[in-house]
Amino acid sequence: MSEGRKALFFDIDGTLFSEVNRNVPESAKQAVEQARKKGHLVFINSGRTHCLIGPIEQLVKVDGYCCGCGTRIVVGDQVLFSSAIPHEQGLEIKRIIRDHDLDGVLEGTESCYFRKETSRFPQVERLKEIVEQEGNLSSYGWDEDCYNFDKFCVFADEKSDLKGFSRALGLDFEIIDRGDGFYECVPSGYSKATAIELVLKHYGIALEDTYVFGDSTNDLSMFEYAKNCILMGHHSVELEPYATFYTKNVEDDGVAYAMEKLRLV
Repeated sequence: MSEGRKALFFDIDGTLFSEVNRNVPESAKQAVEQARKKGHLVFINSGRTHCLIGPIEQLVKVDGYCCGCGTRIVVGDQVLFSSAIPHEQGLEIKRIIRDHDLDGVLEGTESCYFRKETSRFPQVERLKEIVEQEGNLSSYGWDEDCYNFDKFCVFADEKSDLKGFSRALGLDFEIIDRGDGFYECVPSGYSKATAIELVLKHYGIALEDTYVFGDSTNDLSMFEYAKNCILMGHHSVELEPYATFYTKNVEDDGVAYAMEKLRLV
């Protein structure tokens, strides 16, 4: 491996951040710090929109954030790129979700928006609680139309018309199946891969010097795009064809283990 500067991109949930104990392992924090001291650049590359990155910012210091599956990119203090869903389209999305009997969260740069009424989906209520605890729950519900959002997530069950929902969204959105009736919806043309491409261009770093760390289906685009793909112990099988290195679970120091073996620290 050459001693040149590398760019490292980390998914958050299930990769850098343990969903079991709701923390970034000390070993991962130290590995990231060591990598940066060696001159490597470290970025978060998450499906979370910018407001939902906050807790991670407090836990681990990095060089930049690729938020909302490529819809907003921040390096240092500079917003490199930001895109929100056009307002009228946002209103239509709310109607489509309701008409097809789904529910979910609209994810903005500043806040997240839920329906005011109690959801029949317990997953939505749990998510709402977490978002509220972290200070990212907007006081506005879906009946208000004074805000925009960048992407959204929905939950479906046996009462939902998922096919009709997909048809109604058309080609404007990529619907990522996250399993267990959970779907992440990202405007077409944006992904974790497009975020990486923009960051590499900004810093003049080659794709060969880029490492991605992930575990779930919303990491698929960056695994397809990158040359060095580190797959966490607990992972979605869809990523396996693209993995170049298998590591341990996040709770078992998987990030630090991979970075040591790959001589990034």
